[in-house]
Amino acid sequence: MSKPPAQPEPGRAEPAGNRKPQQRKSQEPGSPAKPQSGDSRRGAIAGLIIAAVILGVGLWLARDLTAASKLQDCVMSGRSNCNVIEPAR
Repeated sequence: MSKPPAQPEPGRAEPAGNRKPQQRKSQEPGSPAKPQSGDSRRGAIAGLIIAAVILGVGLWLARDLTAASKLQDCVMSGRSNCNVIEPAR
């Protein structure tokens, strides 16, 4: 007759040598894998891409509006040579 394994007393720590490794339940074949909250970063990457696009559009729009404002200020002051002439490269 064999004895059942001794249960540790409540409140006492079990010695390290007597611990059994915890077994993870394996998923059944064919079942969809559940994404873990820490492993999936698609949402964060998509948010980063959207933020970068919005930042790029905002910078382009600010530069374009600044140039239009400078041209309008020049024309309203009565000058006739307000077009920016870039030197040939």
